[in-house]
Amino acid sequence: MSDLRQDALHYHERPQPGKLETGLIKPCDTQRDLSLAYSPGVAEPVREIQNHPDDVYRYTGKGNLVAVISNGSAVLGLGHTGALASKPVMEGKAMLFKRFANIDVFDIEVDCDDTDELVQTITNIAPTFGGINLEDIAAPQCFEVEKALKAKLDIPVFHDDQHGTAIVAAAGLLNALKLQGKTLQNASIVCVGAGAAGLSSMNLLIELGADPANILLVDSQGVVSTRRDNLNAYKQPFAQDTDKVTLADALQHADVFFGVSGKDILTPEMLLSMAEKPIVFAMANPDPEIDPKLAYHTRQDLIMATGRSDYPNQVNNVLGFPYLFRGALDVRASDINLPMQKAAVYALQKLAQSHVPKEVIKAYGLESLEFGPDYILPKPNDPRLIDVVPKAVSEAAAESGVARIKAHAEPEDFI
Repeated sequence: MSDLRQDALHYHERPQPGKLETGLIKPCDTQRDLSLAYSPGVAEPVREIQNHPDDVYRYTGKGNLVAVISNGSAVLGLGHTGALASKPVMEGKAMLFKRFANIDVFDIEVDCDDTDELVQTITNIAPTFGGINLEDIAAPQCFEVEKALKAKLDIPVFHDDQHGTAIVAAAGLLNALKLQGKTLQNASIVCVGAGAAGLSSMNLLIELGADPANILLVDSQGVVSTRRDNLNAYKQPFAQDTDKVTLADALQHADVFFGVSGKDILTPEMLLSMAEKPIVFAMANPDPEIDPKLAYHTRQDLIMATGRSDYPNQVNNVLGFPYLFRGALDVRASDINLPMQKAAVYALQKLAQSHVPKEVIKAYGLESLEFGPDYILPKPNDPRLIDVVPKAVSEAAAESGVARIKAHAEPEDFI
């Protein structure tokens, strides 16, 4: 076994299995404590919540508790592992919520492939939580599950594989376009990968100002065009009237390669065929669509991002989901809607253009760090993220009408 494999197994096994545990936040030492925590004292908040349901946020941890839920149908790059084998990933997601935004999480693995049953299961347990983060659910089921839950529930439901990737990548892409002297409105974009992340990213870019006519979507069968009769309902809106068939065809003179697909599908020849000052987001994990060393050797005028931490410009979802939920929970939002997602994009975009604190530079072993081709997104350990992004999200929630209290409000301060 490789060192990484053995180290990873040891990390998850020792000194105790897993990555999470629960803890107490109230005293439970005396008889009086027990009387208040459980019988008979616990009856009092029960009565209050029964009479005033919103008081659940006053007397329980619901307001800072998120469910990370998966059925294990699309786990990382491992495919359909099943619910049980998805648990290490869901525990890891919970760890990141707590580490970066102090949000409590229960990870829930549901052994269910039927869409209606999965939706009903999540609906039934939703009263426990202040928000629901869907994770590693295969497309197109993920679209159907999220849509159904959003219609049923009055708490935020967010599929991170769709929107988290879209938000962080969009922020980085806006900055890359700025540095390359291009605009989102005029950029020619080729998206390779028509699953959850690819489709959601393109939809968000269109909402941010991209011209749909300038987007070519490429799936495992080639360019998504009106000449094809095998497109599902989620791909059809992206079908272009074009005679381009292959990825190589699509990339001729393209400004942006946006990859959420697989290893080594972008060749040097394809990269050379792109427009001047190209932008390459090769986000397949763990191996990007083109090796960064090869890409930079092929084109010196490009800006590149990957999903990896060992190269500049990592598109890391941890820049998004903890802070989106923090902002949503802080104002008791009923949804994480498009205005909130766009607010997160612009907050991340602006933060990367700001002066970088010395502690961030030191944490990454660098001598300097400033906005430029190798720095288009904030670093995950930037302490400003927790102040900047949730605030922008909360403000957008209030302005768009889904916030139910003011940020950091007392229980009675409803909007």
